[in-house]
Amino acid sequence: MIIYNTSKNGFCKDVFSNDIENIISQRIHEKTGHSIAPNEISSFRNSLSFMERIVSDSEIPNDCSISIEYHLPQTSKRVDFIIAGRDGEKENVIIIELKQWQTAEITSKDGIVKTCFQRGISETSHPSYQAWSYAAILTSFNATVDEESISLYPCAYLHNYEPDNVITNDFYEYYLEKAPVFLKPDALKLREFIKKYIKQGDKSNIMFRIDSGKIKPTKSLADSLKGMIKGNKEFIMIDDQKVVYETALHLALESHEKNKNVLIVEGGPGTGKSVVAINLLVELNRRGKMAQYVTKTSAPREVFLEKLRGTKRMVELRSLFLGSGSFTRVPENTISTILVDEAHRLMKKNRYDNQSYDQIQELLKASVNSVFFIDEDQRVSVQDYGEIDLIEKFAEKLGIKVHKLKLESQFRCNGSDGYLAWIDNILGIRETANFDLNTIGYEFDFRVFDDPKQLQEEIYKKTR
Repeated sequence: MIIYNTSKNGFCKDVFSNDIENIISQRIHEKTGHSIAPNEISSFRNSLSFMERIVSDSEIPNDCSISIEYHLPQTSKRVDFIIAGRDGEKENVIIIELKQWQTAEITSKDGIVKTCFQRGISETSHPSYQAWSYAAILTSFNATVDEESISLYPCAYLHNYEPDNVITNDFYEYYLEKAPVFLKPDALKLREFIKKYIKQGDKSNIMFRIDSGKIKPTKSLADSLKGMIKGNKEFIMIDDQKVVYETALHLALESHEKNKNVLIVEGGPGTGKSVVAINLLVELNRRGKMAQYVTKTSAPREVFLEKLRGTKRMVELRSLFLGSGSFTRVPENTISTILVDEAHRLMKKNRYDNQSYDQIQELLKASVNSVFFIDEDQRVSVQDYGEIDLIEKFAEKLGIKVHKLKLESQFRCNGSDGYLAWIDNILGIRETANFDLNTIGYEFDFRVFDDPKQLQEEIYKKTR
């Protein structure tokens, strides 16, 4: 979403009017309905004044375009400052992350620093990491950037920061090479960086074309995903997992705005719901169909993200793993397939956003195809309201075809179906023939502990 876009000449005039912060704030409110906090308004005034001095050089063309607070599609991220123009026939875009920081501390975490915010000192992404991640997302998921070979050049400008051995420390070398950082004395260096890539103006509306570009994974990203999952035993599908996978894949490839589908996959713990979801995520993106893996809680997303990524620094993968509250303002039919894991944990109200009304409906509307992996017995909070009947009801209301499948086989424990039947019986979920562990044919040691420490010690003992 483009909040503010004008020529360099128009930007300089807006800054010279001494009202640039209010102009940006008003545009944000008009486009998003959000009000801007006083400290953010102040940061607009200060940082954009510094940028006006940078771009005022006569060798930077007056008709290059400048965009401020550009909202990256399918994320909550906003790019501070963008300059677009040409170098001969080549279209170039410079992404600039602006910071008012004066101090920072090194951490032991990759791409993470500590700095002082209003709420005190806390960890945050290194500015070079932020700028690089924005460029990586556009490069990997925007069809216009990919197909029209638009070059992106990220960097960061900390205009209040005196040089030290923190922000430019060798520990952050990988990200500094991807996106150079310019500090307080480096205004002329940043100006030269801009002039290196912006030599003629923007006569082809580069940012508007990017903003209207189709969201789809590039071939290079899809190939990387396929390589990550290949041979990884955690993602091998067996038995009915393969049946569900092939059915879901067929529906996804057949779906479009006039033929929307939802597949509801019911399965208990350990039946492989997540394994099927990750395989679908990889294969659909490999085929150029934008798919995203969605859960309410972050833990499963982080586990699978790290498992896929391994040691590779692929920040763009994070855009494939989203929270269930991320679709409040997503236009209808934007995503090819949304894969909703732990759908029983979806919420009726997004507590962080007053405009969100129902996550099931939001997900159904945002995609042309969706797969809901659900186990109604695993709801753990009064806010969890994901139910098969509700998904069916909303799908019918929206004119979406409903398909249903079950995952039956349990792969997590030796007792398999017999053990699960005993659990259901003893917890009163349903009456089964497995009322006694001895009937299952495996040896179990089942105890109830009053003290969790004793339980932990017993587990350690058995592990040894």
